[in-house]
Amino acid sequence: MQDQLKAYIPEKAIPKVISLLEHDNLIVKIKKERKTRHGDYKPLPNGKHQITINSNLNQYRFLITLIHEIAHFEAYKNYGRFIKPHGLEWKRTFQHLMLPFINPEIFPNELLPLLAKHFINPKASSDTDVPLALALKHFDEPNNKTFIFQIPLGQAFRLHNNKVFKMGKKRVKRYECVEVKTGKLYLFNPNAEVELIN
Repeated sequence: MQDQLKAYIPEKAIPKVISLLEHDNLIVKIKKERKTRHGDYKPLPNGKHQITINSNLNQYRFLITLIHEIAHFEAYKNYGRFIKPHGLEWKRTFQHLMLPFINPEIFPNELLPLLAKHFINPKASSDTDVPLALALKHFDEPNNKTFIFQIPLGQAFRLHNNKVFKMGKKRVKRYECVEVKTGKLYLFNPNAEVELIN
């Protein structure tokens, strides 16, 4: 497992992660990119527990996602299966597990204050924390995607599923966009990544 993780997380994080993964019944699988999630956790029928993480994440997002999913496992183990997936028990567990990693040996200095702020009350997805998501994107491989909040009003854009939308106005936190084919209104998070249509 250690050799496998070397390619995906910061080197200084490996010993701490290995110690968290020293459970005989915890399996970690690295998957191809899934558009709807960075990772997931599920208890298996045979009593083992499985975590999956997308292989295309940059090393910092991969580490945050891995600890997020380990927190699901730990919360399940300590509090039982009837807790809310991203409720108080999970939040406290995630904070506790993540704290030793939030240091300049593991994360770049520009991410540290954003991580510290995020972990005061961690969300179900780091993607909903716009400043953190934007800062993490700087470490991604370059791609031809644009964030929703950067798109001008009326501009057409395409999603990964090839649906075409027109940019609308901002509500409180999200943006109204109309699907061109159906005329249906959708709300997008500001940091959703889409492809501009010229």
